[in-house]
Formats: sequence, C-alpha cells, structure tokens
Amino acid sequence: MSVRNQKNRFVLKLRYLAEAAAFFTVIGFFRLFHIDAASAIGGFFGRHVLYRTSISDRARGNLRAAYPDKSHAEIEAIVIEMWDNLGRTIAEYAHLGKFSMMGQRPRLEIANIETGIRAYEQGKGMLFVSGHFANWETMPFAAAQYGVEGGEVYRPLNNPYVDRWLVRQRMKNGPKDQITKGAQDTKRIFTLLRRGKAIFLLVDQKTNEGVPAPFFGRLAMTTPAPAALALKLGCVILPVSNERLNGARFRMTIHEPIAFTPSGNHDSDVLALTIKINEVIERAVRYRPSQWLWIHRRWPKEGDKPRKRRGREAAQALAGAAVRVESEGSSLT
Repeated sequence: MSVRNQKNRFVLKLRYLAEAAAFFTVIGFFRLFHIDAASAIGGFFGRHVLYRTSISDRARGNLRAAYPDKSHAEIEAIVIEMWDNLGRTIAEYAHLGKFSMMGQRPRLEIANIETGIRAYEQGKGMLFVSGHFANWETMPFAAAQYGVEGGEVYRPLNNPYVDRWLVRQRMKNGPKDQITKGAQDTKRIFTLLRRGKAIFLLVDQKTNEGVPAPFFGRLAMTTPAPAALALKLGCVILPVSNERLNGARFRMTIHEPIAFTPSGNHDSDVLALTIKINEVIERAVRYRPSQWLWIHRRWPKEGDKPRKRRGREAAQALAGAAVRVESEGSSLT
C-alpha cells in the first residue's frame, strides 16, 4: 500500500472516529432520560431546530408535488409533524432495546394480526415490505417478538463504528439475522425464503438500479427486488405500515397480501408487481403523511440519468444493488 493510500485511510478513520464520538454523545444524552422524556425532547428538537434547517425545503417541494391541492398552511403542518416524528425517532435510538409487545403497557401493537397469521399458515416465504413510517426500526421488533422467524435487510451505514452498534441494537428485540443490501448476503435471503421464513425490507427509497414505477403520480426509481423474489420463489408479499400513537408507542398494521397473476413475461411481471407494491406504500403514506420521511430524494431531479441496465439486470437488483443469485441451482433471473 502506498504512503498516500495509508494517509487517506488514516484520515478516513479519524473522520469516522469523530463522527462516532458525536453520535454516541447524543445517544448518551438521551439515555439520561426515561424513554418517554427522551422521545419528547427529541420531538421538541425536531419541531424547533431541525424544522428550521434548509432540509425542510426538500420536504416542502416533495409535498407540493404530491399534494398540489393542499394549502401552504397544510404543507407546513405536515412538515412540522414530520420533524417531530423524526426528532423522536432519533432520540429513541438510545432506547431501542425497550420497545416490546410484552408487559402491562406494551409499546408495540399489531393491527390485523389475523391477516399475518393466514399468510404464515400458507407455509411460504414471506416478504414484509414497508417504508420509513413513524419509527421504522420498531416494525421488525413486533414480528420477531410474535414469533416470526427471518432476517432484516438493511443498508449499512458508511461509519463502521456506528453501523456495528446499530446492528447490535436491532438484534436485541428484532431478528437476529441482519442482512446487508447487496450481492454478498443475497444467498442468505434465498435460503430463508425457501425455508418458509420471513424477510423484512424497506422499499421506499430511490435506487438508480431500480425500475421506474409511479409513486404519487411521478415515476420513481424503485427496487424490483421484492417482486423478483416473489415471482422466483412464490413468496407472499405482505405490506406493513407503522403509526406513532402517543409518544413512544406504535401500531403496526398488516395489510392484505398483494395478489398478482404472472403473465409469463418476466420483465413485465416484475415491473407490474413493483407498481402494485408502490401503490400500497402510497396509500399508507396518504393515510397519515406526516409519519413518512419526506426529506428523502425519492424522485429524480431534472437532469438525472439512471444507470443503464437491461431490464433483466434490473430485475436482479436487491434493494439497490444489481446482483445475480445462485442458490440451490437457481438464480434470480
């Protein structure tokens, strides 16, 4: 390794350590308080500090495009409540191990549990698809505590120190199988689904390797992974949404499985099923828009050019990473 490369790695490590120090200072601060107090402080910080940052302009722009008939006051109310929720979510990272369905005052509850039970009794692999609703970290917790076995797919953070800590926190109450988005761990996803287990996946973020599917009336690059997996393995796609009830308490709602009859044209089927998934996510956002993450760059900006990939390759994408999966003699093709 050259001296220059060694220097670059050293500088990067120092940056990561500085970021981690700042992050754990914030976590340490919120751990000084009871979970409800920490959540309330985070909400106050979101409404009065984060709301005033320039990032709010992105949320306003996304909301105006999604809801052209809403007034300025209505848009601002959604943005403020969004920041309240996000501030609370940040604070709640210090207390992830306390979110449970158990005890006299459980912090998690599940609506339409019968729908999930019927899907589970089919004996097929289940793809729980959702988005960044309320505190999105709590959704796999409820399923795991109810006894649903499987793995959670996540996008690793750039900072390795924070990423390792966050994975440990997720494993306290959620799935022990934490699977990164990308080719390396895709075989694990295939194995779990073939065994009739569950995969938990957030599908509402932009991915340049995805397929263009309508979302709030505009095309948005969307991961085709759930559709491709369901078509390949015959999995059940089970949409789930999350809602903050009061403070640091949440209700997960299980929606009806997405019904789809393949036409035999693989690329067309992947796109059609991806569109259906987006439709369900959009309905969940519309139910309570302030609970969704409007600051994300979900739609392409003018001048954006998607990466050129054939439709077949796009169908192999797994949450933003185009991959080829070999498992028990089969591939995601």
